[in-house]
Amino acid sequence: MERVPPRRPFSGKVVLFVRIVARRRVTARELRLASGLALGAFILCHFLNHALGLVSVRAMEAARPFLSAPWRTLPGTVLLYGSLAVHFALTLASLYERRTLRMSVKEAGQTALGLALPFLLIGHVVGTRIDFALTGTEATYPAIVESLWVRNPLNGVRQVVALVVAWLHFCLGLFFWLRVKPVFALWQPYLLAAGILVPVLSALGFVSAGKEIAAGGAAVIQRVGETPDWIAPAIGTALAVPIMLVLVARSVRAARRRRDRIRIGYPDGRSVDVPRGYSILEASRSARIPHQSVCGGRARCSTCRVEILHGANGQPAPDAAERATLQRIGAGPRVRLACQFRPTRDVEVIPLVDASTPPGIRLGATMLDVHPAAFGEEREIVVMFCDIRGFTRLSEHRLPFDVVFILNRYFELVGRAVTDNGGVVDKFVGDGAMALFGLSVPPATAAAQALAAAERIIADLRDLNETLKRELIEPLRVAVALHQGPAIIGEIGYGATASLTAVGDTINVASRLEAAAKAADAELLVSDEVMRRSDISIDGFELKILDVRGRSRPLEVWVRSATRPN
Repeated sequence: MERVPPRRPFSGKVVLFVRIVARRRVTARELRLASGLALGAFILCHFLNHALGLVSVRAMEAARPFLSAPWRTLPGTVLLYGSLAVHFALTLASLYERRTLRMSVKEAGQTALGLALPFLLIGHVVGTRIDFALTGTEATYPAIVESLWVRNPLNGVRQVVALVVAWLHFCLGLFFWLRVKPVFALWQPYLLAAGILVPVLSALGFVSAGKEIAAGGAAVIQRVGETPDWIAPAIGTALAVPIMLVLVARSVRAARRRRDRIRIGYPDGRSVDVPRGYSILEASRSARIPHQSVCGGRARCSTCRVEILHGANGQPAPDAAERATLQRIGAGPRVRLACQFRPTRDVEVIPLVDASTPPGIRLGATMLDVHPAAFGEEREIVVMFCDIRGFTRLSEHRLPFDVVFILNRYFELVGRAVTDNGGVVDKFVGDGAMALFGLSVPPATAAAQALAAAERIIADLRDLNETLKRELIEPLRVAVALHQGPAIIGEIGYGATASLTAVGDTINVASRLEAAAKAADAELLVSDEVMRRSDISIDGFELKILDVRGRSRPLEVWVRSATRPN
């Protein structure tokens, strides 16, 4: 009889999880993110509770045990105030580590809101947590609304401002975290709508509850206890002292480092003398030299990268975060991230991304409201290549205007099939077309859309052959190839000729698959990546192993032979 090992109890699983987490080194970035998400959850619960004021004060109080009261338990209190302390401390640490206070408007706003938030929450903390701890008076919603709306409306305004500031800080943090992720473009409209609606509904709910209380609509009004007047100023002083110490420490450090400076040269002949320890990005900002940096100097993108022209020897090696980003983009040995590279001796660099590139991208009627950054954004897409077979022979026997007429009819059916199935026609070249799927939908949806478009092209081409049978020496035949993988989506070109396109190994492989489809006399050739992501039947397809030039490993593809028209 087989012996079944005993199941680990739930408490044992929790202990095991804690041990695994404890062994892992937690970075300051992860602490900032975790504490910020915890504070954001607290603010969201409060806003949702306040929004119920649109129903009634009784509805607010009924939801309090589920939305607000859990934060008053011991675990909730530790999580809330621990996150607030950690977030405040990390903001101070970030402020101290900065070699210059010049930063983008969004970064400055996030830092300022993070420092102001604890001061704005003093009144809330004193009026609820400390008051309850000292007097034992439970702060119910009727009592809180009556206090902030009727007895002390100015304090109520301050509380609303505090929550709005906290929400803005949370939203900015989410923006900096998510904007470099491929799914951000898809979720951005919904996140923006939620970011606006949540505080608006909360404010309207608070106003509605206040009017109900003022009109005597609450059944019971319980007075909030009074706390000593010295507590709020004491907390404010305790928060202000660390900020002043950080500013003083920055001044002392700057004075000491004025004697220890290095020179950073730029390709236009400009140079900047900065204290040793500045990053290249901080040096550029201190001298007001435009320098691209999408992620805000967090090594989460490569837009600030520079190439070292002179002075590479003896410089500090990249840390783990910088090295991971450089390896991902295949950077050369002299390429560094300006936000992470802190030279210890004179150096001359050249930024590799034009700082004048706008942060957005011009949209066209065929772009389906996609907003990738102009410098490029990595996404998982499906690439389609579609080409007419034997077109050279066709064009040799037709007048040029006749060829243009036939091509336009062919391109029309291709474009209609692609756009009707959620794709974007990237370009028409000669008798071939390239289309992209997945610019604004998940990879599985993109695969299904691309296969549907390919089937539509093949079916519509049969109808076109029937329509043009008197114009054609022989029916038109196509070879369609589909491949899925990561690619960089961006605007490439100059001036009016710039357009949205995709570059990367995925496009090269798809192009070679289209050539292989022609060689195999196949009307449709689909890589295994696309087939696995879709629900299409494999009936009529044959699995083959294909050696693709430029790839170290063979590629599994599904081939469907062409059906020759009569």
